[in-house]
Amino acid sequence: MLRCGRTSTMRSTGWKLIGGSAMSASCATRKTVVAALASSGNGRFKSTRPAFLDEDEEVDQPFTTPSVTPQVSTSTISGLPMTKPDLPPESIETITAAVGASFAEEADAVTLQPNAMEYTGGATMPITSSLHLVTPEEDTPRGVWPVHRMMDESGTFRDPTLDGVEPTSNDIPKLHASLEDENDSEKPVSNFSGSAFRSNLKKAHPQYADELDQTRLLRSAADGKVSFATSVDDHPEDAKLPLVLRAHRLMIRLREMDRILLNAQRQGRISFYMTCTGEEAIHMGAASALELSDQVFSQYREQGVLMWRGFSLEQFTNQCFSNDLDLGKGRQMPIHYGSRALNFHTVSSPLGTQIPQAAGAAYRLKLDKDKRGSVAVCFFGEGCASTTDFHSGLNFAATLDCPLLFICRNNGYAISTPVTDQYAGDGVIGHAPGYGMAAIRVDGNDLFAVHAAVRKAREYASENNAPVLIEAMTYRQGHHSTSDDSTRYRDVAEVERFAEEHDPLSRIENFLVEHGWITMEEITRMQENERLAVLQAMELAEKRPPPALGDLFTDVYAEIPPHLQEQQRQLEEHMAIYPDYYKGTSH
Repeated sequence: MLRCGRTSTMRSTGWKLIGGSAMSASCATRKTVVAALASSGNGRFKSTRPAFLDEDEEVDQPFTTPSVTPQVSTSTISGLPMTKPDLPPESIETITAAVGASFAEEADAVTLQPNAMEYTGGATMPITSSLHLVTPEEDTPRGVWPVHRMMDESGTFRDPTLDGVEPTSNDIPKLHASLEDENDSEKPVSNFSGSAFRSNLKKAHPQYADELDQTRLLRSAADGKVSFATSVDDHPEDAKLPLVLRAHRLMIRLREMDRILLNAQRQGRISFYMTCTGEEAIHMGAASALELSDQVFSQYREQGVLMWRGFSLEQFTNQCFSNDLDLGKGRQMPIHYGSRALNFHTVSSPLGTQIPQAAGAAYRLKLDKDKRGSVAVCFFGEGCASTTDFHSGLNFAATLDCPLLFICRNNGYAISTPVTDQYAGDGVIGHAPGYGMAAIRVDGNDLFAVHAAVRKAREYASENNAPVLIEAMTYRQGHHSTSDDSTRYRDVAEVERFAEEHDPLSRIENFLVEHGWITMEEITRMQENERLAVLQAMELAEKRPPPALGDLFTDVYAEIPPHLQEQQRQLEEHMAIYPDYYKGTSH
């Protein structure tokens, strides 16, 4: 229960929930602001509390979150866009006084910057700019765990004074009221200049100074601090550019690959497919913070992690078409990728089986002196948290002190089951304290925030031989798979709104365009080039022959046992009787 204008303190985690407008405005003032904005006719403005709640009235909120507080800003916040309201002068004066901005002078730039992240099911979660990993030595947060975010939907770094939680630790930097060379620091940089660009960003956003120094996204692959294998699809010039540009290119490539292979399945050219549209920032943000030596155990919606590590479009399409170049030799369904060279363990269909497997791999890494410093990384959806393997895997990892990152991409739906029917508590993150492990919740649509959270979690896991649970909040824009029709269990309008307002690709593109690293025309050309590259790889894969028939019986036993030899003989005899049915089959 939250009272209007009160603060609910999270114990020793260093957070305080903010319940007041602009962190100081009175309840009466906020009620007027909300009422005025609601009367402007903008259907997208949402408040998590009634517009006319009296000061002493209580509102029963199942997620106990702070309200989404309207803020007047000169920045463009595409996540909650707002047209210029047609308000009487007295209402404009009220809004101006309430939030301390010159609305009359900057009326055309009025936008909303939320202090809470909107999530499917009508839930909201308080946003924090502070990168805080809650360790077992700390107390568990009360209420709703906050979501770490660095960049809003507009592609601009957040002002921490607008957060839904207030850091109480003195060692957490705050945004300076005034900055030296403020005009220069806010100026977009047209070309990447390494430390100069980071220096400008740190002047403008000192609260992120440490992360801007440490992030790999603002460094180039040439500086030796980045670990990934290049693929034939990589552009040589990218090696001299910041990794955020590579991440952006791969997000476009991944989205084009998903779109084309989904259509290929609809045309009957492959048997099955699953897209990851809307979740690409989790893939690239996490993969860019890992080392190539880290062992990855994925579910079936993390193809971007493998793409970052150097898996080529030809390898993706060879697997989906199950041809003779498929590394899995045609034994798996499409999208069940794997690569020993890239330390990416093969995807398996049963839900959650990779979680205890990752715990075993992490324990092995801990025992092997030559591999100390490496970690295991396990990706899964929030639906996996309902399996027994989830609890077994977390308990094994915690009790055996395994260097392991559990990365849950909470996209709102376990196939057709919404999160409101999956759990009654606060998401998946609340399981971490029960198993005595560190945890952090992050905005999964924010490339920079995901990278920061995974980098910090990896550092903790490696140094302490301890697991970390990361919950990345996102939204599944596509169907669960080609066997699913999500319009039967969710409103198309919901999908369209989340895609329009909270898309991770749009967010990073806003950042890149704002700073002059890319233009919309260049983005359009990049999309077309990646589309053609996928089509070319698919056409080559489709023309190749299937794997050798003998591969059906190999790679299980060192020597094929008699009963499998007999099965192989019977199959060959059967095919000889009906040759027309097996044309093109490789023997």
